[in-house]
Amino acid sequence: MDAIQSGSSADFTERDEPFALFDAWMQEATASEPNDPNAMSLATVDASGMPHVRVVLLKGVDEKGFVFYTNTESQKGRELEASGKAALCFHWKSLRRQIRIRGSVGRVTDAEADAYYASRPRDSRIGAWASQQSRPLESRFALEKAVAKYAARYALGDVPRPPYWSGYRIMPISFEFWQDRPFRLHERIRFERESLDGPWTKSRLYP
Repeated sequence: MDAIQSGSSADFTERDEPFALFDAWMQEATASEPNDPNAMSLATVDASGMPHVRVVLLKGVDEKGFVFYTNTESQKGRELEASGKAALCFHWKSLRRQIRIRGSVGRVTDAEADAYYASRPRDSRIGAWASQQSRPLESRFALEKAVAKYAARYALGDVPRPPYWSGYRIMPISFEFWQDRPFRLHERIRFERESLDGPWTKSRLYP
């Protein structure tokens, strides 16, 4: 896929398919960002409608959506399960670009979760068992004790995936691509669709 030149809007504004445009921008970000080009802000809401946002790492993307992995009993996991909706934002400072995404949420398959979990370093797999993510921690020692407990339990053989650890897929119904321009006259292109299998419509927004 042809890369898009930073500072040029020709390919950017003419493309009519958001996943292809995302892929092109991600390729450029991978080449230019010094750390974690796959970092994305994930926004969820709690039962009262109060939002939470945090940075997670994108671990997979295809025409179905954007995948990341977590403890499903964490704050974000509980909120994703309850609302079934989320928003993402990628910001690449080196390129002066950002992408905002909104959509519905679903879990990945067990096979997908197993495959990604098996690819993680062994210590990270132990950590998934030891951490009761988002819940109160009495002391650092308590965490280290839990790590030692599960390291001993799984000293030999494979470290299985915890039943509460899986992945979520954000399935977009809207994208907004933002490119910095001089004098804050930025480029903003929005793609929207009414359903996950519907066609995309594209519009330009004022800065």
